[in-house]
Amino acid sequence: MPTTRTPADACTLLDADHRKVKAMFKDYEALTKSRAASASQKKRDLANQICMELTVHAQIEEEIFYPALREAIKDTDLLDEAEVEHAGAKDLIAQIQDAADVDDMFDAKVTVLGEYIDHHVKEERNEIFVKARAARKLDLIGMRDTLTARKEELMGELAAA
Repeated sequence: MPTTRTPADACTLLDADHRKVKAMFKDYEALTKSRAASASQKKRDLANQICMELTVHAQIEEEIFYPALREAIKDTDLLDEAEVEHAGAKDLIAQIQDAADVDDMFDAKVTVLGEYIDHHVKEERNEIFVKARAARKLDLIGMRDTLTARKEELMGELAAA
């Protein structure tokens, strides 16, 4: 019997970002245990990649996903909390990007950012995405395409910078 697969929607796309960054945080954690001379540069490079991914992810949520969801649902408290969480993550991202040394404090900031993102992801998956999928006014398939296009645009801008 053939199975029909639900087409990926905006929530699926955003959650794919979550899984990708989660794997990067795990890779970073493994690097913190390494005594190799190259570990410091690898941690810096991976932290920069994590920061770029999270920056773009937050921007597409704030520009496209959250405003559309605000229009479609009545209870927007979760979206207010999500935006506050984004602000906190952006502060940590700036501290990581501005850090002169890859030291214990640098590791701590990346670790805390990962924990922060874990919390945020759980709320999105368990509450925000559930509400988004239940909202009849949202075209999450069409929004996925808009999010993808904007993400590609932002990644291109950051790569060129």
